[in-house]
Amino acid sequence: MQAQRHIQSFVLRAGRMTPAQERALTELWPSYGVELGDDPLDLEAIFGRRAPRCLEIGFGAGEVIGSLAENHPHIDYIGIEVHRPGVGRLLLRAEQTKLRNLRVICRDAVEVLNDKLQNDSFDEILVFFPDPWHKKRHHKRRLIEPKFAASMAAKLRAGGMLRLATDWQAYAEQMLAVCNANPHLESLSADGTYVARPDFRPPTRFERRGARLGLGVWDLAYRKLATPAAPPP
Repeated sequence: MQAQRHIQSFVLRAGRMTPAQERALTELWPSYGVELGDDPLDLEAIFGRRAPRCLEIGFGAGEVIGSLAENHPHIDYIGIEVHRPGVGRLLLRAEQTKLRNLRVICRDAVEVLNDKLQNDSFDEILVFFPDPWHKKRHHKRRLIEPKFAASMAAKLRAGGMLRLATDWQAYAEQMLAVCNANPHLESLSADGTYVARPDFRPPTRFERRGARLGLGVWDLAYRKLATPAAPPP
């Protein structure tokens, strides 16, 4: 029986590629890109060292992961993004700043987490401003749902951090409900809701656009528990 294909949380749009981005995808991919084979990735072999690791899922134009990699050379960063113009932009930034601690995967994040990354591999996972899929009939496409939250929790080491943000309140409430229900995740909010914006996160272009439209921003943060929380009585 053929395996059922999961519902994708993205639609590949024909975004405009600049000549520089095209060049980056051709010339810089061998240095920064990660090709996926049949087996899970050996991250120590990819980076050539053992170091703390951070994964950003859906990095867009690479503002956050690029800034973090530049400012924290002792941490290894992996970014997943399906849209090629954003990938090209980040590769150009990596070349200009001579980053050695950054790698990029251009594939569906659900597939990568399920099949290509080993459990207990990351100290931090970031998911900032995933597509909110505003229309009710499209809510099934939202990335943050119980199965994906469980997959992210599995990839974190005990004590590792999961950070999320959205500028769509209804999606923030869904994220909150999903992550609070996961027994492996403990909210860093005193009341189990939202946290202050982390200082390290530079405003993305989506966030700046949202601010111009008067949208709020909701940040969430969780720590992976060494032992799953007991279910409520």
